[in-house]
Amino acid sequence: MKIMESLRARVAKWPYPLISILAAICAFGTYTSMYAFRKGFAAGTFTGEQYFHVDYKVWLVIAQVIGYTLSKFYGIKFIAELKPGQRAKSIFVLIGVAWLALLLFAIIPAPYNIICLFINGFPLGMIWGLVFSYLEGRKSTEFMAAVLSISLIFASGFVKTIARTIHSTLHISEYTMPFITGALFVLPLIFFVFCLELMPPPTEEDISLRTKRSPMNATERKLFLKRFLPGIILTLVIYVLLTIMRDIRDNFEVEIWASLGNKDNTIYAKIDTIISVIVLVAMSLLILVKKNLRAFSIIHLMIISGCVLIAAGTVLFEFKIIGPMEWMTVAGLGLYLGYVPYNAIFFERMIASFHYRSNVGFLIYVSDSMGYLGSVTILLVKELGRPSISWATFFKEGVLIVGVVGGVCAVLSLIYFLQRARKGNKSEEPQGELTIQIV
Repeated sequence: MKIMESLRARVAKWPYPLISILAAICAFGTYTSMYAFRKGFAAGTFTGEQYFHVDYKVWLVIAQVIGYTLSKFYGIKFIAELKPGQRAKSIFVLIGVAWLALLLFAIIPAPYNIICLFINGFPLGMIWGLVFSYLEGRKSTEFMAAVLSISLIFASGFVKTIARTIHSTLHISEYTMPFITGALFVLPLIFFVFCLELMPPPTEEDISLRTKRSPMNATERKLFLKRFLPGIILTLVIYVLLTIMRDIRDNFEVEIWASLGNKDNTIYAKIDTIISVIVLVAMSLLILVKKNLRAFSIIHLMIISGCVLIAAGTVLFEFKIIGPMEWMTVAGLGLYLGYVPYNAIFFERMIASFHYRSNVGFLIYVSDSMGYLGSVTILLVKELGRPSISWATFFKEGVLIVGVVGGVCAVLSLIYFLQRARKGNKSEEPQGELTIQIV
């Protein structure tokens, strides 16, 4: 502990931009490493295996998503009450359990090993909140969160490319592939988490600009939700829709591309890299916007733009004006322009705009719990209600709904929060440590 404190004190003397860059890279590396323990199995197709007339891979996805969903509900309390000193240990323990589950998946025969994906998903659902807690409440949070969020786009294609390469070059089974993929990222995970632990706490300037972040008990969580309930409901509608389609794209991208006639194993990383760069630039530029409410409004416009891209790209593809490559790129870009802000800067600027003492992790996990509940529900509806429809067709129909409904809800959300900002201070008095101040 003394060695860590000494190293952290030395890092605290570095120039602020250098600390931010270090934290951003290490957060990105940590979450990308986590993806190796989560998405390796998605690179497999498990062709021809069915149980109760449902594809085996769909059972695996459902099992993992159920575990991930329950984790998000538990994470509302776990992440909200987490103390800084517990973060690194929690990351290692949770990912260790997930990796052990992948080993059991390789050993236990199908279909009994489906439960292993449930065990794998539960601990991994809490990693995002743990990693983001290192970054929130700082004047450079936009930049760091933007880099971290790129892992949501980049890591999926990157891990699937590695997993497919391992499968084809080493000639290992699709059951062993996820465990081996995770093994490659054990040492990088340890290194990146160690570096995150060197990050000093927020400065006084950070706190004055972005509000102090602190654990929240049950009463404080309920009060927060009650105060912003209409806006949070609209946010949840958009986020649930985005999560469903982003998750389908993530888990069944191999099948979607196969339906579109693609056989290039590197296509996932190529397109996701393009999307990553665009989203990174868009989100990073928000660090230049000092006024929190203005930045919060711009984030809404980014989400609205993402919904417009999704709908427009799908319509153009339907009328054969653009091809599969262009459509998947535009649809993916639109999904992530809408999805990524909710996992990073949306709630960061919301808290800062209203100077409400709380933490981003709580809000992210409220949203994620609903989002993944919607995701697993849709998977079951699709497999039990429309099993014959291809994933490409299902994805195309789904993103069109997301583009239209999500866009409308995002506009209403922007209107609500702007009105709330105008009249909030005039009608409400501060309660205890919780204060509202428009910045």
